[in-house]
Amino acid sequence: MPIDSLNEDGMHYEVIPIGAYEANCCILWNDPEQAWVVDPGSDGAEILECVKRLGVKPALVVLTHAHFDHISALGEILAAYPVPVYLNAEDVAFAFSPMNAMPPYRTTQRPATLVTDKRDGDTLTCGGLTAKLICTPGHTPGGWCLYFESDHLLVAGDTLFAGSVGRTDFPGGSWKDLEDSLQKLKALPDDTRVICGHGPMTMIGKEKRSNPYL
Repeated sequence: MPIDSLNEDGMHYEVIPIGAYEANCCILWNDPEQAWVVDPGSDGAEILECVKRLGVKPALVVLTHAHFDHISALGEILAAYPVPVYLNAEDVAFAFSPMNAMPPYRTTQRPATLVTDKRDGDTLTCGGLTAKLICTPGHTPGGWCLYFESDHLLVAGDTLFAGSVGRTDFPGGSWKDLEDSLQKLKALPDDTRVICGHGPMTMIGKEKRSNPYL
């Protein structure tokens, strides 16, 4: 079941917790023929059923970071929709390595459509939506967030949670890097809605007031 959805002029989105770790996969669109899929972590059939129910067609996939619970349904999505996949270059080696698996999650194959040339501050535009890529290393070396400034929305992956932040004790994690990354997010407007990588949505202003890590 979706944990949140939005239907209004301009942006639409639906957030669904997926898999054993309930990682949030989100589907966003303005033009239903050019939807975004972010973090297809598991249960590809469920994601594809959601796509069908919403009446949208994916045009790209964005991975906020490399961890298996955020990428494991990639093959199933691409089999149905062979679209570009965006991932920070710093996370590529780990993403598709045998180390990045834990039953029931298997190693994800590197897709032929992988795009890795985007950098901090670059933008992605598709289907009437534009996101600024904010590189937020710490949880992984190549984590990034998607900031839809005109829609007051941040897709934060596992960098920021409601009342908490991402772990840094995994391979490639760095608390110092995460602290620096959180400062970038802290600078966003208070009315920015946040889709977190796990758990409920939140607001930047709320996290500034109550999150002990910000």
